[in-house]
Amino acid sequence: MYQQLEKYTPQQREIFNKIQSLHNSGLGYKKISHYLNDKGILTNKGKKWGGNNVYSVLKRHKEREDRIEYMNKQYEPEWGKMEVKWEKN
Repeated sequence: MYQQLEKYTPQQREIFNKIQSLHNSGLGYKKISHYLNDKGILTNKGKKWGGNNVYSVLKRHKEREDRIEYMNKQYEPEWGKMEVKWEKN
């Protein structure tokens, strides 16, 4: 089972939560980026936000959740029907 469930810093988690709540309230990527820039919040690389940065944050978080769910998925064993046939040459 996958053990490293939390890889984000508290600051990254706070920014993600803010972006997600703004997106859930109906704001688009561009408006969210303007909001973050107006508040003086910078990206991890210390740059201003753009719509593509906001989209990437949401997309990567979703991909990560899907990957963890896939890795932790439990499968039922499935037995196939295999048959041995001997043929004479």
